Amino acid sequence: MVELLLYGHPDSGHACKVAATLALAGLAHRVERVDIWAAPQTRPADFLAANPAVEVPVLMIDGQSHVQSGAILLEIATRWHCLGGESTAGLRRGRELLLWEANRIGMCLPQLVAARGPGRRAFAPEVVAWLVGRYAADRTRFDLLLGDGPFFHGDAPGIGDCAIWGYAQWTDRAGVAPSPAMAAWQARMRALPAMRSPEGFFPDAAPA
Repeated sequence: MVELLLYGHPDSGHACKVAATLALAGLAHRVERVDIWAAPQTRPADFLAANPAVEVPVLMIDGQSHVQSGAILLEIATRWHCLGGESTAGLRRGRELLLWEANRIGMCLPQLVAARGPGRRAFAPEVVAWLVGRYAADRTRFDLLLGDGPFFHGDAPGIGDCAIWGYAQWTDRAGVAPSPAMAAWQARMRALPAMRSPEGFFPDAAPA
């Protein structure tokens, strides 16, 4: 049996992408919450050894470190033939969605969350205005990519849905409004039996 260990934190949309993928794929795994707000040198030694860049997520597969959320999602889909990895067409769709998310909506939404959410950063007003405009364009493309189906991969969610979910779950924290199609998709994602909140995916460690 393959041993899976995910390092992450509920405030990391990238870590939430991987947690959602593992959950929707039905893959048993352990989770270790890493305090991304603490000084890097205070983080667990095993985590520091697994990723010298000191970033989450890190997915350990039988002791082998895998980093970068998009690469991890593709690894899961291809290795376990799930969430789009069952076919060449599904994988192609997944790659297209992952690259769009990383370069577009997955760029502006995290920055807006950082500007307006917990531990907010001070961004110049014109920067925030630019990010809001960028999001408006990405929201339009979101609707086009989703089309008439319930999920980006059709009748069932795939790695593209998980990637986009990472930060699209937090439009409220980013201070922007979802389109009606996006709001309906958000509701469908939250209603999936395996889906959890960020805190549900990465709970606080139980008291000793």
